[in-house]
Amino acid sequence: MRMERQGKMLDLVYDTPAPKVFSGAKHDWEVVVGMEIHAQITSNSKLFSGASARFGAEPNASVAFGDAAMPGILPVLNEYCIEQAVRTGLGLNARINLYSSFDRKNYFYPDLPSGYQISQLYHPLVGEGEVLVELGEGLARHVRIERIHVEQDAGKSIHDMDPHMSFVDLNRTGVALMEIVSKPDMRSPEEAAAYVGKLRLIMRYLGTCDGNMQHGSLRADVNVSVCRPGDYEKFRESGDFSHLGTRCEIKNMNSLRFIQHAVDYEARRQIALLESGETFGQETRLYDPDKGETRSMRSKEDAQDYRYFPDPDLLPLEIEQAWVDEIRAALPELPDAKKARFMADLGLSDYDAAVLTAEVESAAYFESVAEGRDGKAAANWVINELFGRLNKDDRRITESPVSPAQLGAIIDLIASGDISGKIAKDLFEIVYTDGGDPAEIVESRGMKQVTDLGALEAAVDKVIAENPEQVEKARANPKLAGWFVGQVMKATQGKANPKAVNDLVAEKLGAQG
Repeated sequence: MRMERQGKMLDLVYDTPAPKVFSGAKHDWEVVVGMEIHAQITSNSKLFSGASARFGAEPNASVAFGDAAMPGILPVLNEYCIEQAVRTGLGLNARINLYSSFDRKNYFYPDLPSGYQISQLYHPLVGEGEVLVELGEGLARHVRIERIHVEQDAGKSIHDMDPHMSFVDLNRTGVALMEIVSKPDMRSPEEAAAYVGKLRLIMRYLGTCDGNMQHGSLRADVNVSVCRPGDYEKFRESGDFSHLGTRCEIKNMNSLRFIQHAVDYEARRQIALLESGETFGQETRLYDPDKGETRSMRSKEDAQDYRYFPDPDLLPLEIEQAWVDEIRAALPELPDAKKARFMADLGLSDYDAAVLTAEVESAAYFESVAEGRDGKAAANWVINELFGRLNKDDRRITESPVSPAQLGAIIDLIASGDISGKIAKDLFEIVYTDGGDPAEIVESRGMKQVTDLGALEAAVDKVIAENPEQVEKARANPKLAGWFVGQVMKATQGKANPKAVNDLVAEKLGAQG
C-alpha cells in the first residue's frame, strides 16, 4: 500500500490480492463469489404505508391495511426511504438514476398477503458503483456494484411455536429494503465476509441501515461457483460470466463468520462433484451452522417464474439532479476517507487507523479524544487501554464508563508531567471503575508525579549509597543502571518522574566512574 496526494486529498493505493486456490484431488480450482445483500432502510415507517418499521413489536402490531393487502388500499411512497437509498448509492460511488420505476414480483407464500412483492427489476434507482474491500495491510479488492433497487420486505413465518401449527407475523411486511447486487468479483471466503462487513460499515456511517444482522436488518444471498485458474480473468474482460461454472445461491446469511464458512464449504463441495464427474444444476441452498454445511433448498428459479410486470398503482419515479446534489453535499466523511485522514494528519499506522474507523462510534470517540492532542498518544490509549478493558468486560464503546473528556484529561496529565505513564494506568482504572474528574483524583489521592529535582536527587543518592556492589556492576555494564531507576520508582511509590530519575542515575554513576 502507498499513499498518493491528489490535490488536497490523500488516497490510499492498495495491491490486489491473488485469488484463493483450492487444491482438489486432480486439479487446482478458484472460487468466484457474487452477492445480493438485503439491507433494511433506516426509517420510522414502511416503504408504502405509515406503519412503524421498528423492530421488536408484538406480532402483527405494526400492520397497516395496505400491508395486509386489504382491498382498495393504494401504496403511498415514503420519500425518505428513497432519499436513504440515494444516500447509500452515493456512498458506494454509484450512479443515481433520475428515472426509475416499480414492478410486481409475483409469488405465493403465506407471509406475503398480496401475492406479490413491489420491487424494481427493469429500472432500478441506483446503477453501477464500487466498494473498496480491505484484506489486510496493503491489500484490497475493488468490488463492483451492479445495481441497488428498492423493494418491500415480506412477513415472517414462524414454525417452531407449536408442533402442529405455523404462524405468520406481518410486522416486517412492507418494510423498506435496499437490494445491493454485486458483480461476481470476490475470490475467496475471506473476501466475501469482508465485503459484507465493509458495506455494513459504510451504511452505518451513512445512517441508512443499522446493520444489525441478528435482527435481520442485513441479510446476504451468496452466489458461489468454481473455475479453473485463469478462467475468471477471461470472462471478466468480456463481462459474460454465464459460462463460468454452475453457481449455487446460499440464502439468508446473517453472520460474517457463517458467510466465510459457507463459501468455503460450498466451493469444496462443488469441486468434489466436478472432479468425480458429476454434474449439478443451479439451485438455492441453506447453510446449517450446526453441521457446518450447505444443503439443498430448491432448484434455482428463473426471473420469468415471478411474472414481473410494472406496478399499475405506482407512477414512475423521477427525481431531480439538484436534489441528488444536495444529498451528496450532506454526506458524512466515510470510513476510507477518515482512515486516510487519520494516517496523513495524525500520523497513525494503517493498522491503528483501520481499528479506529472500524465502527462509526469508535471513530467519533477517538476524534473527540484526539482533538487538540497528540494523535498517536490518543490512539494508543483508546486502542490499548480503553478497547482492551472494554473487550475484557464484553462492552461496546457506547457503553464505556470513561468518557472522551475523561480519557483526554488523563492524556493531558501525562503530557504536562503531572503523572507518569504508570500512574496514568492506575488513574485510568480508578476512573473506569469509580468515575470522577482525573485531575481532582490525582490531587485528592496524592498521585501527582514528583518532579522536584532536589527530592529526586536525594532518593537517587540514598539508593546508590546503600548498594555499592550494584554500583560496581552498573559501572561495568551500563545497562544495569535501570535497576537503580526501578529502586527509586519503588521508593517513591511510582510517583517519581522517570525521565528525571534516568538522567540523575546516569549522571551519578558516570561521576562515580
